[in-house]
Amino acid sequence: MPPLGPTGIGPFGLGPSAGAFIRANTALAHPPLVPELTLHLASDAMALWEMTETELAKAGIPPPFWAFAWAGGQALARFVIDTPATVGGRRVLDVAAGGGIAGLAALWASAAHVTANEIDPFAVAAIALNAEANNLSSGLEIITRDMLDEPVLANDGGPLWDVVLAGDVCYERPMADRVLAWLRRHADAGALVLIGDPGRAYVPAAGVQEVGRYVVPTPLALEDKDVRDTAVLRVISTG
Repeated sequence: MPPLGPTGIGPFGLGPSAGAFIRANTALAHPPLVPELTLHLASDAMALWEMTETELAKAGIPPPFWAFAWAGGQALARFVIDTPATVGGRRVLDVAAGGGIAGLAALWASAAHVTANEIDPFAVAAIALNAEANNLSSGLEIITRDMLDEPVLANDGGPLWDVVLAGDVCYERPMADRVLAWLRRHADAGALVLIGDPGRAYVPAAGVQEVGRYVVPTPLALEDKDVRDTAVLRVISTG
């Protein structure tokens, strides 16, 4: 992959505006559960969220989910760093990647290659900037299309990715139903599929196995608690 350009966006096809917005409205910080990584995070969560909903909604800027280290993503990142054999030398997909915390943790833990999937152009910019901040751009690919109806098998009949990570995808029923069906197809294809979830409404109760659990500090501006008990769940193949 070519190096990132001076905007931090480089090969991912975005102009400087998204990167400039992120730099102006976030600060480099360590997520509380994953101090190994440095991310562009909102220091005043509610101020950024309210600005986005009012002033910036007119410009078509979506809610800045990428600006926060959500509990599910932090738990996944902590899990792969603590168990590096999970991802070491393997091909990893981080779906609905947000700011990229889980995928970057996989690269930190020596994954061979990480594909981060996001459709929000500001999240795409945040992933690129966060990779640059951690010197983890090598081995990172960002895919910006909706992948949830795409095949899960490679030409040789094996899984397209060895490991699939999905943090905080169970908060809304339409999204959860769609992404969980796709994740189960990956598990059936032979991939290790891990979900990080702090007890959202639509996390599956069946067809998963808990492999880790963490108490994750969370801002009260975004959550109803200052900590969230967060599980890492393996999606079990139906085959």
